[in-house]
Amino acid sequence: MITMIAAAGLNNELGKNNDLVWHLPDDFKRFKKLTTGHHIIMGRKTFESFPKLLPNRTHIVITRDKNYHHKDVIIAHSLEEALQKVENDNQPFIIGGGEIYRLGMEVSDCIELTRVFGTFKADTFFPEIPKEDWKLISEVKHEKDEKHDFAFSYETWIRK
Repeated sequence: MITMIAAAGLNNELGKNNDLVWHLPDDFKRFKKLTTGHHIIMGRKTFESFPKLLPNRTHIVITRDKNYHHKDVIIAHSLEEALQKVENDNQPFIIGGGEIYRLGMEVSDCIELTRVFGTFKADTFFPEIPKEDWKLISEVKHEKDEKHDFAFSYETWIRK
């Protein structure tokens, strides 16, 4: 099962200037819990936005640059190539950015989406989820609190 995992605002905002536009500690914990032990597939800009490698995950970075190298990650030059490199993982995760999510919409079986209840200035967006192809099977709400400036919900979508 290929899963896309993301957090997006009400207008599908993902981030601005290669960074998130909110800080949601419980969402970070959920991301870590779900992705630990799995392959995480991302674009080069997403990878380069990390301060360090995410522990206990195999990083696959998609880039068009044939000369791009990083000693600690697996390099792929297309989503198809990245998916070939995860055949031994029963649940690889596509973690962004916007262009990789658009490509992933065609091949994913599941979407784990944190819907942030706010609108934000952004330059990167999650693709619209085509309701004719996807079914919402779970939604768990999380209210705004002292650690979270925005309410949000965890949505799980599966392909029909």
